[in-house]
Amino acid sequence: MKIKSGFILRKVADSYVVVAVGNRVKDFNGVINLNATGAFLWQLLEKGISEEDLTKKFLKEYDVDKEILEQDLKVFLKKIREAGLTEE
Repeated sequence: MKIKSGFILRKVADSYVVVAVGNRVKDFNGVINLNATGAFLWQLLEKGISEEDLTKKFLKEYDVDKEILEQDLKVFLKKIREAGLTEE
């Protein structure tokens, strides 16, 4: 899975925002607000990564229960898919 081109992640104060740039602005008009963990996931997805590897890298970086992570990750991925932000 990979984030489509035309979106940029920027840190603003203590949070992160994703905005569309270039031709993507026609399809996506808005801003996505992310916390630090969301930004971590976004950065991995920008490079392209499987869901399994995404889980592994997150568990290596953060001290979290794997079952809780998998549930939360499904919600996050569902939201960005539904928003049309990913290439499968």
